[in-house]
Amino acid sequence: MVDYHAANNQPSAGGVQTYMEQENDWDRDLLLDPAWEKQQRKTFTAWCNSHLRKAGTQIENIEEDFRDGLKLMLLLEVISGERLAKPERGKMRVHKINNVNKALDFIASKGVKLVSIGAEETSAKEGLLLWCQRKTAPYKNVNVQNFHISWKDGLAFNALIHRHRPDLIDYDSLRKDDPVHNLNNAFEVAEKHLDIPKMLDAEDIVNTARPDEKAIMTYVSSFYHAFSGAQKAETAANRICKVLAVNQENEQMMEDYEKLASELLEWIRRTIPWLENRTQEKTVNEMQAKQEDFRDYRCVHKPPKVQEKCQLEISFNTLQTKLRLSNRPAFMPSEGRMVSDINGAWHTLEGAEKGYEEWILSEIRRLERLEHLAEKFHQKAAIHQSWTDGKEAMLTQKDYETSTLSEVKALLRKHEAFESDLAAHQDRVEQIAAIAQELNELDYYDSASVNACCQKICDQWDVLGALTQSRKESLERTEKQLESIDELYLEYAKRAAPFNNWMEGAMEDLQDMFIVHNIEEIQGLITAHEQFKSTLSEANKEREAIQAIQAEVQKIAQSNGIKLSGGNPYTTITPESIDSKWEKAMAMVPQRDAALQEELNKQNSNDSLRATFATQANTVGAYIQAKMEEIGRISIEMNGTLEDQLTSLKDYQKNIMSYMPEINKLEGYHQLIQEALIFDNQYTAYTMEHLRVGWEQLLTTIARTINEVENQILTRDAKGISQEQLYEYRASFNHFDKKRSGQMVSDDFRALLISTGNSLGDGEFARIMGIVDPNGSGAVTFQAFIDFMSRETTDTDTADQVIASFKILAGDKNFITAEELRRELPPDQAEYCIARMAPYTGPDGAPGALDYMSFSTALYGESDL
Repeated sequence: MVDYHAANNQPSAGGVQTYMEQENDWDRDLLLDPAWEKQQRKTFTAWCNSHLRKAGTQIENIEEDFRDGLKLMLLLEVISGERLAKPERGKMRVHKINNVNKALDFIASKGVKLVSIGAEETSAKEGLLLWCQRKTAPYKNVNVQNFHISWKDGLAFNALIHRHRPDLIDYDSLRKDDPVHNLNNAFEVAEKHLDIPKMLDAEDIVNTARPDEKAIMTYVSSFYHAFSGAQKAETAANRICKVLAVNQENEQMMEDYEKLASELLEWIRRTIPWLENRTQEKTVNEMQAKQEDFRDYRCVHKPPKVQEKCQLEISFNTLQTKLRLSNRPAFMPSEGRMVSDINGAWHTLEGAEKGYEEWILSEIRRLERLEHLAEKFHQKAAIHQSWTDGKEAMLTQKDYETSTLSEVKALLRKHEAFESDLAAHQDRVEQIAAIAQELNELDYYDSASVNACCQKICDQWDVLGALTQSRKESLERTEKQLESIDELYLEYAKRAAPFNNWMEGAMEDLQDMFIVHNIEEIQGLITAHEQFKSTLSEANKEREAIQAIQAEVQKIAQSNGIKLSGGNPYTTITPESIDSKWEKAMAMVPQRDAALQEELNKQNSNDSLRATFATQANTVGAYIQAKMEEIGRISIEMNGTLEDQLTSLKDYQKNIMSYMPEINKLEGYHQLIQEALIFDNQYTAYTMEHLRVGWEQLLTTIARTINEVENQILTRDAKGISQEQLYEYRASFNHFDKKRSGQMVSDDFRALLISTGNSLGDGEFARIMGIVDPNGSGAVTFQAFIDFMSRETTDTDTADQVIASFKILAGDKNFITAEELRRELPPDQAEYCIARMAPYTGPDGAPGALDYMSFSTALYGESDL
């Protein structure tokens, strides 16, 4: 406490006795001084008029004008704000005495004593003196020790005004040696700006050795009451500013939430159509470009949105906590922007994302298959076209008309050999048609050219069939005239044709392209190839037998002097062509071996990639699962102060984030697997999509747990909840949280409330559930529980308190004006109120009157703005 006596150089204790003796001398002198009586009369006349002017009247002579009791009763009504008994209007002395007695009785009924100076008056005097000392302590040349000579130089009056209204007084310009100026300056400013009537004369105070104490006290008490009202207005304004600041901050958080939610939902709305687009491409390269765009989306564009979604949920929870702490209604986002709406949209996005990735992979496989089939189609079509060249001309020639019988027989047998060859080629034509049909079913982009080529082959095949039948019929008609037959040539032709066909088929198989996706498939091809190689020995024996027939023909011709003209009349297949094809086939065998071995190596490499990915995926998956279980336990079993818990959780979060390189390593393995077109993995049940979702859930859970502790700190600091109370709340909640999930159903929550001493009926419990579970989800979180407990056990500002504060600023009126708001509040908060307050419609309103009552209730959700 400030020692005002020491601070203002009060005389030491040794001089106190002398000072008190001087005070007694002054009192005796005043009683004998006519000027003192005049000053008393003047001061109290001015004091009475300061009140009577509110009733539209005044007095001139305090002794005469109060004699009939009428104005005395009126004065008491103005001061007390109450109605006295009806006065008597008669002129007789008895009427005047009765009126004075009514006034005195009213004074007595209020417990006011009119004799002597009691302890209560002394206490009031000391309290007023102490108030003056505190207010004037910082001012130079001011030392208030009493209510007489301490005020003679006028500086104390000016100091009181300057302390409360520095805009009215230039205190530094005042001089101690000019008391009249100082006093008049204070009196004039007080009357003009503070509505305090002038009760004293400066000359009377200066020219009196000891100014009248009661007169000074009366005048100073007017300053006390004037500034005390200002202090109430300032307190009311501060309360309103605090409430408005909370409201403005909450509104800004609501706007930020709405903006971020809208932007995130808009991004999801724009992204989903892209993920749902199933426009097919024509080539594998084009689809792989789409796959690269999708990978860029996953690694670059989506992660920031994951963070935004997490931040949105955290902001929503923090806002709801602040609203509950400030006794405001829960925030309900605009339609379609609830956290659940965003989660639903996000779920749809991830569903579209999963479907898009699966579609890309299936399209790549489909296009691979198409390209393989198209190449195979064109290869077989080219071989078939090469075989058909010249066949139509051969079938339409009339050579049998001028041939001998033996030549006709030879032509017939040659034709039979051709029919055998034609039948062998039937399978190839059917294969070509089947490939074309499959290309059509798989929507091959160049199906038109494939169909045209296939149709040409089929039409040509029909023509060859018809021509073959026609030539056969012609030869058979002349066969009866032909007898001679060369058995050896025929035997050669019969054996050479199928062997030649076998070699062509073998060469086709050796050149056939293949596509496999695992080791089992390539091993199947290798086994088939080995089986083929095992038949080469028998095939070579057949080739040697065919060559022996041809050697026998040459031997017979030489031994019989037969001159062979041309080749075998029954076939165009020569021994040279057989040997040439055999050599080509034998050269293709090691090439096929090498191709199969290369594919086997590739599949072994792919299998290694599967194993590498699986090892990392199993490790990451187990890590995520363990950490999810661990954070669940941590959130329930945390000990220490909330700040300690927050620090531990943030350290735990940093530890989790340090695992990110392992996630990136797994993403790298996943990319290699996709580039290698590996579509299955028997070594793990985890997929990259599964692990991505798990990782995101882990990070979101940690962030949410940190946010819950931060909100608990907000609650504790705002509501003054002790650490011990928080421990007790946590222990009680954990006891009834049987699933250790961090939330509980309504029945368990009812049991928890009963355990805390709440007696609940159905109506009261329904009210509490509406507070802790405003969305009706059926679950109560720990944060909602402590918000409720803090709300029920601590004091908060209310709508009634804010209404009372506005009433003070409005001068006890039921409405307030824009001018009053701008005068009492900071500019931004004044304009905030003016923009939102409805016009006042009461009968006592004035032009421009604003309704502060409906505005205050709207701040707390009890009405609408």
